[in-house]
Amino acid sequence: MGQHIVIVGAGPVGLTAAMRLAHFGIPSTVLEAGTEFADDLRASTFHPPTLDMLAAYGLAQPLIDQGLISRQWQIRMHESQERVVFDLGVLADDTDHPYRLQCEQSRLVRLLAARLQDTPEVTLHMGCRVTAVSQDADSVTAHATTADGEIMAISGRLLIAADGARSPVREHLGLTMRGETYPETTILATTRFPFEDHLEGLSNVNYVWTRAGTYSLLRLPSLWRCSLYPDADESIEQALQPEAIERKLQRIVPRDRPYEVMETRPYRVHRKIVDDFRHGRVLLAGDAAHINSPSGGMGMNGGIHDAFALTAAIHAMGNSNDLSALDGYSRSRRPIAADEILGQAHENRTRMQERDIERRRATFSALQTVVSDPDTLRTHLLRSSMITGLRRADELARA
Repeated sequence: MGQHIVIVGAGPVGLTAAMRLAHFGIPSTVLEAGTEFADDLRASTFHPPTLDMLAAYGLAQPLIDQGLISRQWQIRMHESQERVVFDLGVLADDTDHPYRLQCEQSRLVRLLAARLQDTPEVTLHMGCRVTAVSQDADSVTAHATTADGEIMAISGRLLIAADGARSPVREHLGLTMRGETYPETTILATTRFPFEDHLEGLSNVNYVWTRAGTYSLLRLPSLWRCSLYPDADESIEQALQPEAIERKLQRIVPRDRPYEVMETRPYRVHRKIVDDFRHGRVLLAGDAAHINSPSGGMGMNGGIHDAFALTAAIHAMGNSNDLSALDGYSRSRRPIAADEILGQAHENRTRMQERDIERRRATFSALQTVVSDPDTLRTHLLRSSMITGLRRADELARA
């Protein structure tokens, strides 16, 4: 069995872990429940340190070539078009990529899959759904069923659960995610309408207050992602009707013809985390370990950061059978997930859900003060760009 690692989930976290392990000469088997890589819209923001990490493996530039470089992001008042603009250029001495990249996570998944296709250390099984997990003193085994009904049992030294927010591995272990589910439902709607031609000074990433509530606009190379919310008197079912989506988009930019809406999807938002990222020979990463509001675009990035930290810990473990050597992974990453990822996402969500006009104005003024001072702005962006969290994680790992 040697150093063989089982990875459950072939999303950005699982495939990043497989790539890193292969770099260290450690073989892995990746089990993915889907028969194909998902192309639906999920995460779409890559933060500077994530691009720095991917650049070390030659993956940042191919990703950049497929996305939009966003050197600024902003918080706006819709009716007055006032805006606070956060210029990521102040991070030029802290990162090789002082910008956000707007690009679908599916593009990274396909880049990783292409890289791993000819990597002898990695075996990928698509359409392989994990049905149980067992472990003993020497190994851990994922029991799975293929799309053809074949029963498989794949054993390894360790198992990485990178199988998402509804993680079957986490469920089989009987682990509970502690936290909360927010009361509101977000409705994602995508359209090719050029908002940038109609809203003054629009960035590629925009969080917007309106008298009626809030919305966000995130631009991708071929479309805009609009995050909308049901009106006060609407049920979720009513808010998802085409005429309700149309009404909400018309509030953003009124026009004399209907919007062409490509996709709509409702989703609930959570702030939850497991108590420990290691359970025997099973280690959790990404959404399997922590889930957060998408405000700020930290979920996928945090999962990739988990994968880098975990694979570094596995590599440092060498041939030792002392599993406590992996406790540093949870010790360094869980506080960052709780405080920096879930914490910041909660702050972002709470700020944009504020309905009191005076409190909004006070927050807006405070943010204007932040961006007016380069040092204060840099401190703010180091945290919102996830650099502060990574630096703190490094300190915790060395402690």
